[in-house]
Amino acid sequence: MLPLPQSFVDSMRNQLGEQTELLIEALNTESPVSVRVNPQKWHGADFGTPVPWCEWGRYLDVRPQFTLDIPFSAGGYYVQEAGSQFIAHILKREGVEGGKILDMCAAPGGKTTLYSALVGNRGLVLANEYVRNRANILADNVRKWGLGNVVVTNCDPQHIAAFEQWADVVAVDAPCSGEGMFRKDETARAEWTAQSVVMCAARQMDILRQAWKSLKAGGVLIYSTCTFNTTEDEGVLEQMTAEWGEEIEPSTEITVPEQWGVECVKVGDFQGFRFFPHRTKSEGFFVAVARKRADVGGRSVVPKPRKKIMTDAPKDAVKELSKWVVNPELLRFAVVADSYYAYPAEYFETIRSLANSLTVIYSGVEMGQIFKGKLKPEWALSQSVWYNRDVVPAVEVESEVALDYMRKKDIPAQLFSEGINLVCSEGYALGFIKRIGCRVNNNYPNSLKINNL
Repeated sequence: MLPLPQSFVDSMRNQLGEQTELLIEALNTESPVSVRVNPQKWHGADFGTPVPWCEWGRYLDVRPQFTLDIPFSAGGYYVQEAGSQFIAHILKREGVEGGKILDMCAAPGGKTTLYSALVGNRGLVLANEYVRNRANILADNVRKWGLGNVVVTNCDPQHIAAFEQWADVVAVDAPCSGEGMFRKDETARAEWTAQSVVMCAARQMDILRQAWKSLKAGGVLIYSTCTFNTTEDEGVLEQMTAEWGEEIEPSTEITVPEQWGVECVKVGDFQGFRFFPHRTKSEGFFVAVARKRADVGGRSVVPKPRKKIMTDAPKDAVKELSKWVVNPELLRFAVVADSYYAYPAEYFETIRSLANSLTVIYSGVEMGQIFKGKLKPEWALSQSVWYNRDVVPAVEVESEVALDYMRKKDIPAQLFSEGINLVCSEGYALGFIKRIGCRVNNNYPNSLKINNL
């Protein structure tokens, strides 16, 4: 591992004093392993040690080969750094279930999937990622998570900002200098400079200015970084306070037990929380929260549509699609391009307005195409918590067969019934397969295919 940048060490000595050596020592040790289970999909025995600030978080004693772990591949849990799971502790006090959350810098999806679980089946998450290849990774993780309540967009933040006073919660996990990743990422050490800290702080404010526009009056702003320095943390909060001070008020008071080791800070009306690896069982993380005053002027604005993306599914298609899901009365079905999708009914028109104005690369649950009145299901449907497992044979296979399925290797046709089957292992759905005589067609996504393992 490369040595820590000297200017970083010097800045930490100014910030931490005598505890700097403890931080340096911690940054040169092995990282803890933490995951977060999917409350709607996890069905295994309890495991690991609880993360104290997140009911779904678990520390693992050893790091498994996640790619080869069936529950991980099926969206039973997400690998997420423990410190960033603290956002669950913040939002549990805000009653976000059924609400709308904007995740402005969302890839690869750790916080997006957390927000998806928090808002539940009748809520909505708008997850935006500016970099296209990262947005594609985000979309794959959203499909695998399976709750169907996320819209993934690939937009400049100013395009999102056109939806003024739209979200109950706006979260900005801002691109940062990455000091909190020094323990696990050698590249972060190599690329860090004092100049990058200043540049990141400026970029963070640019994103926040757009994000603030999309936050409803009375809504909550979450700002987070994976860095330690006060320039990108307290310094940015001070700039926000200077620009919007009259519009900001404290959010619900958040209590933090002393034994958690979290450093609590206050900047104006913002409550802030910093995670140091020598004090908490986590990587470096900083998060702050405040509320937009309920009496702030303005109104919710939805831009005029630039295109028409979604078309209501015809009645005969709805009849067929309804067979493939549980509680179809809670869903709406639409055609996008040549495929059918399911959406939470309560937010169907909201999702339509987003699709008509933004670059949406995935939303809801992609169900598949209909040929001669019958659905040819897409992989995403198999991962959805809405999927009805009684519609086609669900075949439980051994782990080696399951892994070969995810490697897209040949697997024995005799294991399956003629036609479409759901491939399952350890009780988790992995995807569809179609048996045609002595051969099978495997629809596992190429983007998730296991290679060289």
